[in-house]
Amino acid sequence: MGFVMETLSVNKEGNLALGGVDLTEVAACFGTPAYVMDENYIRENCRVYINALNKFYDGNGLALYASKALSCKYIYRIMKEEGMGVDVVSGGELYTALAADFPAEKIYFHGNNKTDDELEFAIEKNVGRIVVDNLPELDRISAIAEKQGKNVKVLFRIKPGIDAHTHSFVQTGQIDSKFGVALETGEAEQIVKYASELKNVTPVGVHCHIGSQIFELAPFTLAAEKMMNFIGDLKDKYRIEISELNLGGGYGIKYTDEDDPIAYDKYIEAVSKVVRSVAEKRGVKLPFVIMEPGRSIVASAGLTLYTVGAVKEIPDIRTYISVDGGMGDNPRYILYQSKYQAASVTNPLGKDTKKVTIAGKCCESGDLLAEGAELPPMHAGDLLAVLATGAYNYSMASNYNRIPRPPVVMIKDGETRLAVKRESYEDLIINDL
Repeated sequence: MGFVMETLSVNKEGNLALGGVDLTEVAACFGTPAYVMDENYIRENCRVYINALNKFYDGNGLALYASKALSCKYIYRIMKEEGMGVDVVSGGELYTALAADFPAEKIYFHGNNKTDDELEFAIEKNVGRIVVDNLPELDRISAIAEKQGKNVKVLFRIKPGIDAHTHSFVQTGQIDSKFGVALETGEAEQIVKYASELKNVTPVGVHCHIGSQIFELAPFTLAAEKMMNFIGDLKDKYRIEISELNLGGGYGIKYTDEDDPIAYDKYIEAVSKVVRSVAEKRGVKLPFVIMEPGRSIVASAGLTLYTVGAVKEIPDIRTYISVDGGMGDNPRYILYQSKYQAASVTNPLGKDTKKVTIAGKCCESGDLLAEGAELPPMHAGDLLAVLATGAYNYSMASNYNRIPRPPVVMIKDGETRLAVKRESYEDLIINDL
């Protein structure tokens, strides 16, 4: 079994290393649990998208980092330096990006139920685009823009009717979704037409996102075809010119050996052929193309370090290996039954493996991180790494059971630095009255 993370290696001491740094040293310096990220690998992933957009769209596009995967000031600084845009889905993500001095004009604000406070903040700060989810929201954007004496450029989140083959919780492109307006009912057409008549709103683009952790090309090419034909219909019926096409993200990553992701530039290449073909056929200008990678930028760049506590072997049933973290720092197993690969830090190539269940420390029977994980014999005090946790772990972490959240440690060029400090007990009560 090989490691699912390309940036992992085994050093001369026989220990697991990330970005060339021995993880036993990281644990000794920063403690456990800890999220550990390879910054160089994050930057490399950004460049894959930027280079692909330059190659297949002649530079007529922008890659937005989907902040919800991992949002902190350090990440926004990386995205700024790499020439990325960012997608934010809350006032908190927007505030964090601006606090990191990220350029507002390269921020796209999403969300299915943005509050007035969030919209007022976004418009006041002159975010580049607001992605409209529904008609009442559009009216509120128009009213706030008028009050602030501004004109807001908007995109519209469209449900193209694509059933992506992924977990039902992360499917978003089908008609039965809380996100966006539907193509097949005419709802999408009517909201764009209505927006074109508002004086404080300028419709510039359409957006779709069909789901997450997808391993096929066909759903993406079909979505692109439907969206481009929608752009053609808007021009033919209403003379509305759409200049931006946001095709979302959702590209799968390798969590376990069962996963077989397609190279991300191959997605962009395949979709570009469809976009160009339909644009020519329908007589519309080639739109400015936007992608929204999140998981595929950070997931495989990160892992979570734990220290093993109790090891409980229940004869003929299972062996539990308990660690000093759990659902508080990684809720994806209890939410989605997400599978992960794990490895011993000091014996990563151990052959005498057995299938075990990795259990967290929270007071919940369902607090598990993996079942059927193949590991060598583990003992109290050993270090364990759960791989490919760079996305949707820190960002979804909680203080359940009043457990402080772990730090985020970045590795760059053989050096370690804190991106987010470990929470203290004092942090837990800071808002208590």
